[in-house]
Amino acid sequence: MTDTASLDQASQPLQLRHFYLARQPLLDRNQALFGYELLFRSTPNNSADIDTGLSATADVLAHAAQLGLPRAVGDATAFLNLDTEALMSDIFAFLPRERTVLELVGSVEATEPVLWRLAELAGHGFKFAAEASAHGSRLGRLLPLLDYVKVNLRAMPVVTMLSLVPRLRGTGKRLIAEKVESQAEYRTCLDLGFDYFQGFYFARPSVIAGRKLSPSQLAVLDLMNLVVSDADNAVIERAIKRDVTLSINLLRIVNTPAAGLRQRIDSLGQALVVLGRRQLQRWLQIMLYAEPGTRGHTQTPLLMLASTRARLMELLAERLRPGQRHVADMAFTVGIMSLMDTLFCVPMADLVEQIPVSDEVANALLKRSGFFGELLRLAESFEKMEEGEDVMPALSQLADSGDDLVELEMAAFEWSGQVVRSAL
Repeated sequence: MTDTASLDQASQPLQLRHFYLARQPLLDRNQALFGYELLFRSTPNNSADIDTGLSATADVLAHAAQLGLPRAVGDATAFLNLDTEALMSDIFAFLPRERTVLELVGSVEATEPVLWRLAELAGHGFKFAAEASAHGSRLGRLLPLLDYVKVNLRAMPVVTMLSLVPRLRGTGKRLIAEKVESQAEYRTCLDLGFDYFQGFYFARPSVIAGRKLSPSQLAVLDLMNLVVSDADNAVIERAIKRDVTLSINLLRIVNTPAAGLRQRIDSLGQALVVLGRRQLQRWLQIMLYAEPGTRGHTQTPLLMLASTRARLMELLAERLRPGQRHVADMAFTVGIMSLMDTLFCVPMADLVEQIPVSDEVANALLKRSGFFGELLRLAESFEKMEEGEDVMPALSQLADSGDDLVELEMAAFEWSGQVVRSAL
């Protein structure tokens, strides 16, 4: 039976670096992934004040250099917050300029030295962004040197936004709608002409009564049930072969570097033997998010979020319950299933009834309770580390000292990047 003790009774405490990393996706007008804003915190209970929380100071940028930005963002563009101190420093040499945007936090004043520094760095190929409300009247002086302008939907009245956005579009700057929290807000910003969109609106379930799963999704769910019920390999192989698209996608995804296999798998029978039931179930879960269809690459952010969350929860469980492989597997399952209500536009309670899961998994998904529920809340808190929010108290209960947690995060980012590149 799985150990359901709370996180504060973990057999081995996590060691945490003195800063914490979160990343928030930016999507283009087709809802394909464009970039990530990297957010840093200096303590588990940091209040995210502007001087130490949101700004990517020289110290934090140095850590980013040590970790390697490609590990955190893959092929996407990195948006890094920086304050005046970091702007005036010489910390920028390591940054990949073609895929880095330096975002000026609200404390940056449009002084002559600052404007001169921006012009100097722009001459070296750096790009800049700033949020309109945070800079207020200073935006006009900064605007000629900016490539991106953010508009925070939570900080600007709709009337002001309706008049400001057309003026900003006339400047030729690329516009980013920030804090977009619903599909309705996304559609409004799309109509207004925004180029990019930031927020977790794509991860918010939009329940549509009567929606049915696609044939491919149903085929994957049927396969998952066969695997869970311990059906013979021959039965599972026949079920896979009935759906040609499913067969091709399964072979493609199990050959991704994220699978960690040393040999290429060229047949379904070989896949079943080499992978084993546990790994087969994992790749089937991922395939639910990677299913080709009319949305195409618009599913990429959801797949990335689900796979990153699941992998991070698995790594956390391995560290907290060493030697208990079944606990890590269940943590991965909770993570990957936690966004299926969004994927299918079906209430989570209905999904839990359709897909056979244990009571522990169901409680984690529906109530965020138990060991796996706490892991899920912890993973969600990392994803949404926003201004004014604290990292959940459970984090400090896990920690003693050190730098292990950020490495787990980076490992999860890398792994999910490999999955997405191979799955779509």
